[in-house]
Amino acid sequence: MNDQGNITINGNAFSFEPGETILAVAGRNHIDIPTLCHLKGASPTGNCRICVVKIEKEKDLMPSCATLAEAGMVVHTESSEVVKARRLIIQLMLSTGNHNCAIRGTSSDDWTRFQMSVQAYDDSSELCPVWGDCRLQDLAYRYQVEPKRFSDAGTPYPMETVNPFIVRDFSRCIKCGRCVQACNDIQVNNAIQFGYTGSNSKIIAADDKALKDSDCVFCGECVQVCPVGALVEKDVRYRVRQWETEKVRTTCSYCGVGCQLYLHVKDNQVVKVSGVEEVAPNFGSLCVKGRFGYDFIHSPERLTAPMVKENGTFREATWDEALDTVARRFNEIKETSGSDSLGVLTSARVTNEENYIANKFARAVLKTNNIDHCARL
Repeated sequence: MNDQGNITINGNAFSFEPGETILAVAGRNHIDIPTLCHLKGASPTGNCRICVVKIEKEKDLMPSCATLAEAGMVVHTESSEVVKARRLIIQLMLSTGNHNCAIRGTSSDDWTRFQMSVQAYDDSSELCPVWGDCRLQDLAYRYQVEPKRFSDAGTPYPMETVNPFIVRDFSRCIKCGRCVQACNDIQVNNAIQFGYTGSNSKIIAADDKALKDSDCVFCGECVQVCPVGALVEKDVRYRVRQWETEKVRTTCSYCGVGCQLYLHVKDNQVVKVSGVEEVAPNFGSLCVKGRFGYDFIHSPERLTAPMVKENGTFREATWDEALDTVARRFNEIKETSGSDSLGVLTSARVTNEENYIANKFARAVLKTNNIDHCARL
């Protein structure tokens, strides 16, 4: 850290790097400043204003995500003035969209009872599809804020359900801009942007087309960063609740990059995939295959046993029989046609170690250099 002085946050002094924001300094020192629009790796916008803090000698509250730390600065993150402002902002967000983040007390019994009520109404659009997994709901619960009215009258745009993977519900959009930043700054796809003005503003693709008719590649980055129920995976919406699943970390099997992802498992079935945000190499980002291409896992068409072809048709065999058959045929072909009549094709969907073994097998056992790799599958 530098020697240019300290910033004081909630009575504690902290050092900081030049160009570091108040939000970054607070986060690094385990001080929670809530935010809805801030996205790591993207330029701060200050759109949501949830992260406002009180800086002594400043007349107005300042957004901590966009305010640089300065020597001698004294900051309060949960003063009465700050809390009052956040409650008002949250209430406005709840009241100007289709948000039913009901506050049901603070006990675990209340939480369990409401989970049961949500499960009973899962087939109804009256309840938010991301109830229990919504950042706006978390903040409404944290600051005990309820909307004065539930209405989507201020959202003249119908729900967009024609896309293959993503449902866009404009009535639940809080216009925080995280999806735009994720698309343009993180993934650099430049498929979506803010469109129109005032109460008619919305996130648009191309000249306000559906995502399927735009430059969207359906990487799902926008879905992962959306803090509310405006962007939801089509196959998950109203079918799975966050508390019903268990997250299992694994490595994506589609290519050799090694992206880290979470499998969301319910009843021993993978129902959703999300990127692991805190680790390399992908830091939460995934491609369309990694995020949405998991149906094959439970496909009834998957082979569960080796198959041996006889008289033009396949029959199920044991592993010993299958391996013996392959070994016998390899030897027969080598003896009659030579080693170079054999070839090996490896895959990007197996590990580097397995590809290395295949390479060693081709050269040392089959005695051929005919080995290739299909990176694109």
